[in-house]
Amino acid sequence: MDTDPNHRIYGISVASVYPMYVTKVERKGRSKAELDEVIRWLTGHSQKSLDKELAAKTTFRDFFATAPELNPSRALITGVVCGVRVQDIADPLMREIRYLDKLVDELAKGKAMEKILRA
Repeated sequence: MDTDPNHRIYGISVASVYPMYVTKVERKGRSKAELDEVIRWLTGHSQKSLDKELAAKTTFRDFFATAPELNPSRALITGVVCGVRVQDIADPLMREIRYLDKLVDELAKGKAMEKILRA
């Protein structure tokens, strides 16, 4: 449970990690469109605003700080990412990043979109 406000991941651009997310989900038969849908569900971005954030190389810190509307159902995301239970992460920004990681993992594992989006 990292609570370092200056954690290295916070200053990394979402755009630099995004291609790895795309590769991960496509390798498992899912699409970039589904990945974008998951990110939009989590953050409240439209496709246009998500594309703008990626083009601007927005950092994870700013991406979540300026997200249009973080989905209230994201609190239903539970489980382990990188050996840590996402629901137990104390640092709010790290928890948001791990929520995203968990959603990407679920998408890559073939989980149904309705379940991923907590419908």
